[in-house]
Amino acid sequence: MKLTIGILALVAFFIFATAQMAAGYAGIEHGMGPLWALTAIFAAVFFRFTLPITVGAFFGAMNVWGWHWAYALVFTAPGLVFVLPGVLSAIFSLTTTGTSKLTRATPICAEH
Repeated sequence: MKLTIGILALVAFFIFATAQMAAGYAGIEHGMGPLWALTAIFAAVFFRFTLPITVGAFFGAMNVWGWHWAYALVFTAPGLVFVLPGVLSAIFSLTTTGTSKLTRATPICAEH
C-alpha cells in the first residue's frame, strides 16, 4: 500500500512539474521569445535555477492559458515556496558577508 501511494505521488509530482515547465515555457515565449524560453528551460534543468520558469509559469497560465491571476498564483505557489527562500538567503548572505552561499569555497583547479 505504501509503495502504491509513493508511486502515485511521484507520478503526480512529475505531471505537475511538466505542467509548470510547459506553462513557464509558454509564458516566457509569449513575453520574450523562444530563445529566452529555451534558455530558461536549460537553466532549470542543468543549473537547477528555476526562478525564471516559476515566474514564466505564472504569466503563462495567466496570459497564454487565460487563467485568472489567483488560480495562476496557486498553480505557481509550490515552486515559489522552494525557490524564494534560497534566493533570499543568497542575497542576504551576499549583503552581510560579501560572499554568497552559491560560490565555491575552494577553486576547482589550483594554480601553481
